Amino acid sequence: MSYNSSSIKSKWTKTKWLNEDSSIKRYVPYTLPFNKVNLNIMMANYNTVIFKPTDGTGGKNIIRIRKINGGYQKQLNSTVTTYASISSLYRGLSRYAGSRPYLLQKGIHLAKCNGKPFDIRVMVQKTRQGIWVSTALFTKIGNPNKVATNYNQGGTIGTFHKTMRGARFAPAFNLQLESELKGIGVAVGKNFDRHYKGFKELGLDVGVDSRGWPWILEVNTRPQIYPLKTLKDHSLYYKVLSYGRQYGRTK
Repeated sequence: MSYNSSSIKSKWTKTKWLNEDSSIKRYVPYTLPFNKVNLNIMMANYNTVIFKPTDGTGGKNIIRIRKINGGYQKQLNSTVTTYASISSLYRGLSRYAGSRPYLLQKGIHLAKCNGKPFDIRVMVQKTRQGIWVSTALFTKIGNPNKVATNYNQGGTIGTFHKTMRGARFAPAFNLQLESELKGIGVAVGKNFDRHYKGFKELGLDVGVDSRGWPWILEVNTRPQIYPLKTLKDHSLYYKVLSYGRQYGRTK
């Protein structure tokens, strides 16, 4: 049996779907397609903006833009470039993008566990009866010198409660957030079903800011689970895999 869960590449399409749902929209960072007018709007409103390919995967080609005294700073991986004006920043980003469409997303100041930024992966999968269930929560702890937290960008995988404790959030808050994230995951699954047929699993990347508010950074329609094998306890990996076998997931 081949893998048969639907996939949508365009992050802009998925963002528009999420924003149509008022119960989900409050968790979505403000996002616009990249062009000169929208770059001006975003930099006027936010100190940090993320520039990422509309069809990108694996945390590649993601640039962080920051307002600094006397201009703007662009960071790709660990390479930093400064620009004196927004027009020179626009030219630099346009050259980098070429003909590939990019998005501008409000930058979230991610909470840190032992000095390292992290985000949370919320796995939602369908049961045999077609009901969405949040099957796993785990964290992707980033390399402090990189923009993305992804495993293949030098990040490591952690368990939800241990990471949240390391970020100095209270145990009672963590239980409440865990429940909220599972609910968000199911709501996003139902939202996607209203727009397109055939989704069996989704992986939400959720950033938590320093106040503990969850932000949906993106929704992956082809989520990777093999990094879960790096945890000492493989039970989460096998739980996700057991749900996935019914629609052709083999690893």
